[in-house]
Amino acid sequence: MGLPWETSGVAFAVLTCLLGGAAAYMAGRGLALTWQPLLRLVLYMLVMGAGLRFLHFALFDGTLLSLHYYAVDTAILIAAAGLGYRLTRVRQMATRYRWLYRRSSPLTWSER
Repeated sequence: MGLPWETSGVAFAVLTCLLGGAAAYMAGRGLALTWQPLLRLVLYMLVMGAGLRFLHFALFDGTLLSLHYYAVDTAILIAAAGLGYRLTRVRQMATRYRWLYRRSSPLTWSER
C-alpha cells in the first residue's frame, strides 16, 4: 500500500482532511441531533466518499475509480463523522437526561 494521497499531500490534507472532515463532522453532528442511528451515518459517509473521490478527480486529476483511495477517503470521513456524532450524543445525554446520566469524559457518559 502506498501513501494515502495520490496527487499531492497538500491536496489530500485540504480536500480530504480539512474540507471533507469538516463536512463529515457536521453531518455526524446533524444525525445525532435528530436521533438517527449510527448505521445511517456510515451509509451517508459511503456516498460522501464517492463525492470526495470525484472532487479529487475533477480538481486535481486524481484517479476516479480507485478502491484504495476511496477506502482511505471514506475511512477519514467515517472517523470525523463518528467524532461529531459521539460528541453531540454525549452532550445530549448529559443535558437532556441529567437526572440519569453525567458526562464522564468528552466521549462517554455514565449513570449517576
